[in-house]
Amino acid sequence: MTTQPEHFTFRTSGGDDIAIDSKDLVAVVPDQDGSASTIVYVEQDPTDPTKLPTIIFKEESTFNSDVPNPQAFTTPEETHVLISTGSGKREAERFYNESTKPILSALFPQQSEKFHIHTTESESTILDLTNNVFFPIANAGRPLRIILLSGDGGIIDLVNGLSSQPLSASYIPPQVVLLPLGTANALYHSIVAGRENTWGLQALTSNEYESLPIFTASFSPGSRILADEARKELELPKDPETGHQVLHGTVVGSWGMHASLVADSDTTEYRKFGIDRFKMAAKEALYPADGSPPHPYKAKVSVLKGDSWEDLPAEEHMYVLATMVSNLEKPFTISPSTKPLDGSLHLIHFGPASGDEAMRIMGLAYQGGKHVDDPSVRYEAIDGLRIQFEGREEDARWRRICIDGKIVRVDKDGWVELRKESRRVLEIASV
Repeated sequence: MTTQPEHFTFRTSGGDDIAIDSKDLVAVVPDQDGSASTIVYVEQDPTDPTKLPTIIFKEESTFNSDVPNPQAFTTPEETHVLISTGSGKREAERFYNESTKPILSALFPQQSEKFHIHTTESESTILDLTNNVFFPIANAGRPLRIILLSGDGGIIDLVNGLSSQPLSASYIPPQVVLLPLGTANALYHSIVAGRENTWGLQALTSNEYESLPIFTASFSPGSRILADEARKELELPKDPETGHQVLHGTVVGSWGMHASLVADSDTTEYRKFGIDRFKMAAKEALYPADGSPPHPYKAKVSVLKGDSWEDLPAEEHMYVLATMVSNLEKPFTISPSTKPLDGSLHLIHFGPASGDEAMRIMGLAYQGGKHVDDPSVRYEAIDGLRIQFEGREEDARWRRICIDGKIVRVDKDGWVELRKESRRVLEIASV
């Protein structure tokens, strides 16, 4: 990955010298004769880092020599733009119209009018497009780029759709540019790791892509995906080779407090509060209204290392999480040993605790991941995770599993097993 100077300076046609943070630079777009360029960058709201940035175009500018010369940008002949209208604060469509579309027009003036634009109409839109449009293109060996305005849920739908059918020898993994319009955007923040601050727009110019590591979660018969604020129960897809009910993920598989917070806060009312919805749900879970302590989650938990399974000695748990990313939110470093797209899987575990103690431990994650040094936390690289309920939890709310934001309810005697996956079905922009 290339490094860049801390600041980018340029002079406008009016003679004004402007310096911006290099992390805010989207692109330097040359004009036809190469005598000048258009500088595209973002301006952030200093009072609210979660607010969509303003896109600035400075035409007929000359720039300093500390950055590579501008060049014409290319994209595969088939490019699809996928706008997830329900992600995060539901601003993906506005971000596309106000920011992404004009930048695409500047970068790809001849091609952008031929891009295929899709707007989600339901929770199944991305999965349906993947099955019916994207997979046939990739499996036929044709290059494909997907510009995805979504949170982590959009990626998991792509991964699951592409993994649900046998891959041909000609299969070419689609290239994905992820523009983070979700609530937490764990994958984006873990890949970028603070190197850019353009909400993914800088990656529209990138030719650097890396394979996206994934894991597979297999579930016992009777498990169901909860949808529409748990008002609907959906069947899980089945692996075409094993017949097991499966979900594929690339961010996190969890049970216990983390899964409960994701599930409880995934409502229209909670989503209005953005990233704060997780903290609001945490307070309700950790400090029950009746004054009782937080629920101690009961199951047999085992970890896989190499070819051997090891049972954890504890029979009650609060936090059981396996992750392939470093950050679950931009400031929330859940696995500090994880490097971008390194394919590792790490376990974070601690047992029953008071609300105050759980908040203390999780607060350390906001300090660069210091929670992993706490003696009450188990943190280690693993190859798999197994949770077996064995009838220990009567109430179904304590048997909810989170896979990259999707919630699966497991039966009373059911189980879930996660394993790192060797195959790769997507490539993702890494700059």
